[in-house]
Amino acid sequence: MNILISNTSGEPIYAQIVSQIRQMILQGELVSGTPLPSIRLLAKELQISVITTKRAYEELEREGLINSIVGKGSFVSGADQEFIREQRLRIMENKMKEIIDESKMLGIDFTEFSEMLKLLYEEETE
Repeated sequence: MNILISNTSGEPIYAQIVSQIRQMILQGELVSGTPLPSIRLLAKELQISVITTKRAYEELEREGLINSIVGKGSFVSGADQEFIREQRLRIMENKMKEIIDESKMLGIDFTEFSEMLKLLYEEETE
């Protein structure tokens, strides 16, 4: 499993791990039942804290993407792609609600907000 950590991204390391493993699962690179590296092994490979990798695995487990079995390790869950997609949409909706609340506090109306969103979306797809 090839996970790349950036110390300059501003995103917490555990979130980078979650994001990359999540992407591998959603793209089918990691299929149901695939064992993940142990928390200690991944921490050693990435040269980070065991606590950080544990937090990442716990987040993936909360999302239903992996299952951890004491004494056996962590494995990609048997959740189907539709379930995983629904989980991700729920998380995305919560993040969007936070952004909408922030924009309202700043006095940004819907038109300005949607223009900002469109611009950012188009920048990301280029």
